[in-house]
Amino acid sequence: MSLTKRRPQEDHKNCMGMLLPVRDALDFLSGKWKLPIIISLSFGNKRFKELSADVQGITDKMLSKELRDLEQNQLVKRTVYDSVPVRVEYSLTDYGSSLDKVIVELREWGVQHRRRIMKKQS
Repeated sequence: MSLTKRRPQEDHKNCMGMLLPVRDALDFLSGKWKLPIIISLSFGNKRFKELSADVQGITDKMLSKELRDLEQNQLVKRTVYDSVPVRVEYSLTDYGSSLDKVIVELREWGVQHRRRIMKKQS
């Protein structure tokens, strides 16, 4: 199809139907920290310092901000245990776990891409 040829209105509607949800997902998940936090929690519940150790390079302030954001978006659950001292634990919600397939696919694509690029550079 020619680039100058007009596409039917239905193509535009279908394109927007694909682009808008993907843009929404990328807008929320983009950045340096949300996916690494989600990946860390996919291996089990974690306390704040455990997450901080897993997600190397993140500051405590940024980790706290990202956890609040993930909690507000129902991807992460924060549980406070009534103990001395108070213990706080973070876990993925079922909704957060719904990203598992996406993360596995991103990983597989990343591994293939890395191999392809390194092969070309050799």
